[in-house]
Amino acid sequence: MKINYFTERNVRVPHLRRQIIARWIRQVANEMGKTLGELSYKFTNDAGILEANKLFLNHDYYTDILTFDATQEGSEYISGDILISLETVASNAEKFGVPYEEELHRVLIHGVLHLSG
Repeated sequence: MKINYFTERNVRVPHLRRQIIARWIRQVANEMGKTLGELSYKFTNDAGILEANKLFLNHDYYTDILTFDATQEGSEYISGDILISLETVASNAEKFGVPYEEELHRVLIHGVLHLSG
């Protein structure tokens, strides 16, 4: 199991309790009947997520997350790249009246659920 964190567009990696999050991600994957392979989270801004939406999905709108599945067919291991707009995470936290950290955690797990099917 390996979890990588990257950024683009001068976005800084948010403060993450990496060991706690890794255990949580592993637990969610296990509950879905999967084993964690390699995940790469890339944090971007709204311009970055919009560009990726247009390029890969032909969508002309913002989202909080895009998930790119690299899991091999039939494998119990989940792997993939997860692109997250921290700007959208922040605006969604405000919109839903939840702390930023809680919304970020929801989105981190959202990507794992996508990869788990």
